[in-house]
Amino acid sequence: MKLLSNLGYEIMRQRGSHVRLRKTAPAGEHNITVPQHKEIAKGTLNDILAKVSIWNAISKDDLVELLKKL
Repeated sequence: MKLLSNLGYEIMRQRGSHVRLRKTAPAGEHNITVPQHKEIAKGTLNDILAKVSIWNAISKDDLVELLKKL
């Protein structure tokens, strides 16, 4: 959540433990749902990073490095 907020995503709504975020990018509007758990499954995290990487033109490795710094 913190990384996505730093990238310009805004919280739109929350339903249970899932948060919906939105960002207006040059390619259009990107919506993504993220679970708000202490630990996120590897596959879920990989999918989130892959989609954010594509929409923000940032490599997944760079996103991982940013995540490590938080």
